[in-house]
Amino acid sequence: MVNQPGLQSGGRSPIRIGIADKSPLMRAALKQLISEDDRFRIVSSSEDSDSFLQQTESVCMDVAIVGWVIAPGDARYILDHLQANANTPRVVVYTGLESDTVPLQVMAHGGAAFVSKNEDPAFLLDTLMQVAMGRMVFPYLDVTQINANPLSTLTKRELEILSSLAAGRTNKQIAAEKGVSTNTVKYHIKNLFEKLSVSNRGQAIALYLKS
Repeated sequence: MVNQPGLQSGGRSPIRIGIADKSPLMRAALKQLISEDDRFRIVSSSEDSDSFLQQTESVCMDVAIVGWVIAPGDARYILDHLQANANTPRVVVYTGLESDTVPLQVMAHGGAAFVSKNEDPAFLLDTLMQVAMGRMVFPYLDVTQINANPLSTLTKRELEILSSLAAGRTNKQIAAEKGVSTNTVKYHIKNLFEKLSVSNRGQAIALYLKS
């Protein structure tokens, strides 16, 4: 579905927000917080990555708030699948996980912002506005580490397929999800193995999770 951000239509329409978080309490809290601000309108709420990605195909979202830890793994699964498609929402990862590497991973996988749950809720709302206007919001990062990441050599499609492998999908399942043949999936897997200098999917998945 073509995504035409509400903010870019003269700033009059509310920014359309999607929520994806494994916790019912967190989804309810975010709904309460966002619904009290007339700059935003909630258009979607999902409890796992696959249901969220399905929502993006039928619901126009400008910005999505995504928890880092979310089935079938973490937010990289969502980010990598969104990169392979056009007109997708910009993603703000919102998490209580304390790790110096997570913000870097969010940026490397195409996220627009990282917000810790330790921040004031007003900071999250301000971040949603900044992201809707096309800006990125991150704590200080050593961005040279992104270029050193071996995954940066993969195409968007290869990264999407690797994220599906890491989520436990078989070649046949991936082919069905993407509407391609299993031979096409095998072709992409062969290419990403060569780029990552690995010989099997276990090594590729381990590198993906580490990177």
